[in-house]
Amino acid sequence: MKFIPHDYQKYAIDYLSKKEIAAIFLDMGLGKTIITLTAIFDLTLDSFQVRKVLVIAPLRVARDTWPLEIEKWDHLKGLKYKVAVGTEADRKTALMQKAQVYIINRENVDWLINKGGVPFDFDMVVIDELSSFKSHQAKRFKSLMKVRPKVKRIVGLTGTPASNGLLDLWAEFRLLDMGHRLGRFIGRYREDYFVPDKRNQQIIFSYKPRPGAEDAIYELISDITISMKGRDYLKLPDLVINEVSVKLSEDELKTIDEMKKELITTVKGEEITAANAAALSGKLLQMANGAVYDDNGEAMQIHDRKLDALEDLIESANGKPVLIAYWFKHDLARILRRFPAEKLDTTESIKKWNDGEIPVAAIHPASAGHGLNLQVGGSTLIWFGLTWSLELYQQTNARLWRQGQKDTVIIHHQIAKDTIDERVMKALKVKDNTQAALIDAVKADLNTRRAMDE
Repeated sequence: MKFIPHDYQKYAIDYLSKKEIAAIFLDMGLGKTIITLTAIFDLTLDSFQVRKVLVIAPLRVARDTWPLEIEKWDHLKGLKYKVAVGTEADRKTALMQKAQVYIINRENVDWLINKGGVPFDFDMVVIDELSSFKSHQAKRFKSLMKVRPKVKRIVGLTGTPASNGLLDLWAEFRLLDMGHRLGRFIGRYREDYFVPDKRNQQIIFSYKPRPGAEDAIYELISDITISMKGRDYLKLPDLVINEVSVKLSEDELKTIDEMKKELITTVKGEEITAANAAALSGKLLQMANGAVYDDNGEAMQIHDRKLDALEDLIESANGKPVLIAYWFKHDLARILRRFPAEKLDTTESIKKWNDGEIPVAAIHPASAGHGLNLQVGGSTLIWFGLTWSLELYQQTNARLWRQGQKDTVIIHHQIAKDTIDERVMKALKVKDNTQAALIDAVKADLNTRRAMDE
């Protein structure tokens, strides 16, 4: 297939070709993979500035999306790649073969650097979903920092750079520029730009930016960052957001209220406990969905209200394919028992969905939120249960609401009334304000930057 880049894509390709360090915040659907691959082709096979590229991506994206994109476009012919996923033997075999591009899943970064026994001699690294390196305490972050000085060029790609706030940015940019812009130490960054927010005496649970900190942070990273929103450059399909209120009975709400107040309740004779706030949140989300794991790991059913509402939504789709986002395993089990649905978790099942062979499909945001193109198979998404993660929420929505979608996209949210669902929905909206500000602040003004470059 012939690649005819949009103006913004030409700009981004040129930016990557010139910058040794680049943070590319491209909204979902803008084509960050093809942009990066085009720049890689130019750097490896045209200007010969780069010899060997390592692409780090989520597993399914590494295994499926990057190889498919390389094979898809005519102008990338001659760009050799190897996918280093699967067993240790498979990974070693792939890494020892000759190619320009080596693709590995992020879970194996620590293995590659510390345990694989394969020389780390990549002069360019591309991190697809830079936000997955937002924890400076994670093994993948520490491992990559060990070899970062060896890497001449590095690119960070994401559509959700600060899904949980501006504190996330420190680790991401520490990895990119080794601390040049936001500092070498998280404590100093936090002290300079944030103040404690939620706390319990000496225990601080969260931080909020100091007055003027956001603008200062954006200014510091602006010289290596471009950001673009899909609505500015693409004609996206119409989007309809719908919140479906699900009403629980007084007895069902009473059970949930007991959990809130006492951190312990009894469901059908089985004791359910929540040792801390995080566990409590998970329990409450489960109960809002209709079931909850007891202390033995067994799912205890509380209600079928969301399943009933889901049945109505599927029926109202009038035969059009429906994609259901679930979070807990017992959600999936109950959905599959009630409806003739199929889980999307393999290359084959994703192909069947896009070929129109699956009328009702279920997807987990954590395993399939990034990089999958599902817009051909349908245009209706139903959130059976919500997630606190803005990143996974937005990425999952973008599987359908993206370029190439021919129909109006309808996204339903099943929200159990008077439960934690309402708080999660509100929190997702509030978090989006922080991220939207970040993206707006560093969004590329193509005409202005072109003029400056000239």
